[in-house]
Amino acid sequence: MKYTFKIFRYDPVKDGQPCFQEYPYESREKRTILEALMEIRNEQDATLSFRYSCREAVCGSCGMVINGRLELACRTMVDSLGSPLVILEPLPNMEIQKDLVVDLEPFWKALGDVHPYLVGDGKPPEKEHGIEDKEMAKFERYTNCILCACCYAACPVVTRDARYLGPIALAKLYRFVQDPRDARPFADWARVNTDTGLWGCDTVFKCNEACPKDVQPAHGIEALRRKFVIERLKKMLRLR
Repeated sequence: MKYTFKIFRYDPVKDGQPCFQEYPYESREKRTILEALMEIRNEQDATLSFRYSCREAVCGSCGMVINGRLELACRTMVDSLGSPLVILEPLPNMEIQKDLVVDLEPFWKALGDVHPYLVGDGKPPEKEHGIEDKEMAKFERYTNCILCACCYAACPVVTRDARYLGPIALAKLYRFVQDPRDARPFADWARVNTDTGLWGCDTVFKCNEACPKDVQPAHGIEALRRKFVIERLKKMLRLR
């Protein structure tokens, strides 16, 4: 089948305005969007810029908007779109660096702000920090995130307020504070008790729809809210 790839093009260094550029594409074999992009770059336009790495839906590098949907280019088959016209755009909510490449720094900063790692109690264990399967099951879903930033790009709150931490940062925070091995004090993670943190989410579930790994970040935010309220009440009762 013959396709037309309509690709967003913009180089802020030399272009006054962004535009779309069309490329014909034809293949007798099944191809992913990423494979088609690589062929277009190699055979038609070497200036075309896009991110990719593992090509197996593990690294999350190739997130983009494909025919209006946030997807990973490496796992989206060209023939699955059901249209001869393929429109590719960069992820929203982030500054465009060139063509389909966006600046992920705000996404990484938000993630770093919640300290997304286990905080120990300073006492080294005799063997290892073990955990029961039933405890792991409570938050295992949030370990499947591949940091593709699709949820961040889909979030309407990020669109109107760049200070918002975003879906996966808060869901990742829940993953760690729910872990019985995490020893961070309540005061440390209670810093997200703000309009640009825990209470900023509009719960419209756009992040859940966009996630290619079914992590469901909005559910993690809701769970984090419940945990915060419970811990806050416990603290208030202890002070009485």
